[in-house]
Amino acid sequence: MTKAQYSVPPINRSLVRSIIKKELGNYPEKVFKSFNSEAVAAASIGQVHRATLMDGTEVAVKVQYPGVRETISSDIAIAKSILKRIVSNVNALNEYIDEVRSTLLDETDYLKEGTSMETFHNRFASEQVVTPRWIEELSTERVLTMTYLEGKHLKEFLESNPSETERNRYGQLMWDFFHTQIESVMDGHFEFHADTHPGNFLYTPDGKLGVIDYGCVKTFPKDFFYNYLLLLPTHINRDEVAIVELYNKLGVIAGDPNENKKEKRFYDFALNYGFAFALPYLENTFDFGDPEYRELIRQYTKNTPITNEPRGNKHFIYSTRVHLGLYHLLMKLGATVQTIKSREAVERTLEGYEERSA
Repeated sequence: MTKAQYSVPPINRSLVRSIIKKELGNYPEKVFKSFNSEAVAAASIGQVHRATLMDGTEVAVKVQYPGVRETISSDIAIAKSILKRIVSNVNALNEYIDEVRSTLLDETDYLKEGTSMETFHNRFASEQVVTPRWIEELSTERVLTMTYLEGKHLKEFLESNPSETERNRYGQLMWDFFHTQIESVMDGHFEFHADTHPGNFLYTPDGKLGVIDYGCVKTFPKDFFYNYLLLLPTHINRDEVAIVELYNKLGVIAGDPNENKKEKRFYDFALNYGFAFALPYLENTFDFGDPEYRELIRQYTKNTPITNEPRGNKHFIYSTRVHLGLYHLLMKLGATVQTIKSREAVERTLEGYEERSA
């Protein structure tokens, strides 16, 4: 997945030149003061080139591969036809397919990504987090120009043999960024950076966390978000009555798990997995580098119950992508993080929701 996101083979330079001319009205050497024809990163939808604006500003230019939207639609249609043969509830499947299709197609709209980039800059840029700035006048749906951020991706960072202090620092910044997004819903913001994988984060030379890609920004419905958030305190408190109620609301199970063996199997798995996910919040600090914890998460991922029907609310596709992606990045870093403030942030968010709903 990491390779697919930012290490796939790039397209040739002549095609890049023709795309930029079509989208920006002229060849790159006319639009930019300098333009590196060799891609510095290549992902599944487009590739990135370094360039310099006429005023000397260093920028990154993301160029979308030709025919991406058509390829996505075609691949989704093929996947859907195959899944229909093995999935029992086709109507429920359609909800999942439509969710994935719409989000992937949104990723091909670079103007939408530029808007999201500015939104996240205004909300989260700080002494700890840095984001690129959108160069709107040099962007279209298929070419995105943004200010360039210096930094290392996770693999390169780990290859530099960082100290424990450095690993913990960047792990804390990632953990805090995730929970700052949670707390911002109290101001009415339900948009989340929903692509938590190594290619979308940089560890900058001045010790900041760089968040560099905003193609996959997910807006969660309010009710789903708060029910998802409630999973944390109910698992921490081992309140199984509340857990059963939430699992039914979120489509994880149907009915009373004690009255149906199939539902009991899914309930037991989700319950124990939920407890494992809640572990980092039980103490004031948590060591994601603990090999026993890594193995625990790996075993749950490996032993997920197999079924021929969709399970869970369709929005789990991206909430899980965010949450599980964060845990995997922290485990790769081997970071120990302070979790007490994040637990308090979740509590404040839930209390605020309950007060507004009363």
